[in-house]
Amino acid sequence: MGSSLTCAGVVWALLSFLCAAASCVGFFMPYWLLGSQMGKPVSFGTFRRCSYPVRDEVHQATVMLEQCGRYASFQGIPSLEWRICTVVTGVGCGLLLLVSLTALMGCCVSDLISRTIGRVAGGIQFVGALLIGSGCALYPLGWDSEEVRQTCSNRSNQFVLGSCEIGWAFYCTGAGAAAAMMLCTWMACFAGKRQKQYPY
Repeated sequence: MGSSLTCAGVVWALLSFLCAAASCVGFFMPYWLLGSQMGKPVSFGTFRRCSYPVRDEVHQATVMLEQCGRYASFQGIPSLEWRICTVVTGVGCGLLLLVSLTALMGCCVSDLISRTIGRVAGGIQFVGALLIGSGCALYPLGWDSEEVRQTCSNRSNQFVLGSCEIGWAFYCTGAGAAAAMMLCTWMACFAGKRQKQYPY
């Protein structure tokens, strides 16, 4: 088994995997926006939420259920912007993951990644990172939804946090995308070895 990657290509493969992992973990975790409601900590992702109000029929009162879960349906996501953000960021994470796994395979399989394929992979990474960045930029547009306003002391609005704060998962997703866009796409140009010219 030989590698189809140069030394820079091996670094590119590992860095691509780390960037993809950071973006995917951040995307899946419901800690993009942090606040509190009824004295309990509440957090939101693009398609998941932790702690939500439920009606307690025994005591005839509304209580906070401290559990994390995704919304029951795609339409259940609080705002249109968050729905778009979920799709765009999910596709971007998928592209980064696809390229990173292919790059890791290139470490073990000869003739898998040529110079041209490396450049194409870098282009795909650029598009994936751009999609994730677009999703992160869209996310604050959904801060004016009723669910978010209840959590942020009714003071939140588009690009206005109110009493809430941005969580680590948002930064993790964005940082993975930024590193993929600035470093991985550049390193991909030097990742593949020149293919041998066969006489037949």
